[in-house]
Amino acid sequence: MALILAFSFAATAASAATSAVSTPRTGPELSDIALFLVAAVAVWLTRRALRNRGRKG
Repeated sequence: MALILAFSFAATAASAATSAVSTPRTGPELSDIALFLVAAVAVWLTRRALRNRGRKG
């Protein structure tokens, strides 16, 4: 029952979030830049942790 409710809510939210008007892309959105920065920091932190782990062991 909960799965059906969750699916129906997701379908309703997805249909309400889209609009019929499309605009040309002029460049990356702020969310694209933020996602790239978060991914870059995550890679940097992971590599640093693995290097520190290799030095100790």
